[in-house]
Amino acid sequence: MTEHVWSFQSTSGHLAGADLTGYKVEATDGSIGKVDKHSDEVGDAYLVVDTGVWIFGKEVLLPASTVTRVDPEGGKIFVDLTKEQIKDAPEFHREKHLGDSGYREELGTYYGFPPFGGRPL
Repeated sequence: MTEHVWSFQSTSGHLAGADLTGYKVEATDGSIGKVDKHSDEVGDAYLVVDTGVWIFGKEVLLPASTVTRVDPEGGKIFVDLTKEQIKDAPEFHREKHLGDSGYREELGTYYGFPPFGGRPL
């Protein structure tokens, strides 16, 4: 992972400005859903993944640093998390994810980063 939880890894193959909506998302142990929304804004990049029936329609917010590879030809994004880690992630709050720093801190901490994207412990 990168030092900053809300940035894509330089080795992921992500191209700024690329539309990732609809891409399938693959955990280390299988498919988890499709990208419903995303941001590639520097320092504030993320994916909102619709898990469909896998977690009964739950959406999850994944920091961009969890993305290990983007496959534009196959329409897939690979993340370095297991299905269980994603299932156990804090609940996605559509109304909080943009402006609530406490919520973003909670997510960053869950994914193994101290507040505001500092170095992992």
